[in-house]
Amino acid sequence: MRLDKYLKISRIIKRRTVANEACDAGRVSVGGKVVKAGYEVKIGDVVEIKFGDKVTKFEVIGVKENPRKEEAQELYKILF
Repeated sequence: MRLDKYLKISRIIKRRTVANEACDAGRVSVGGKVVKAGYEVKIGDVVEIKFGDKVTKFEVIGVKENPRKEEAQELYKILF
């Protein structure tokens, strides 16, 4: 699954266009490497997103095509 779509369905970022813009601006990295929106997310990936001076880091623990709202938080684990 594409990174921008994953960020939207897991409800980390509210809109896919915003997720796409964050990726294109170089604010999203996987395993310490800056990636584009088309990056294929895999279970075990450690994703880091920079929002201004705030950094969110999480591990992908599930990839599901259409999760319900309650299931969205089960797709990742916040690291710090």
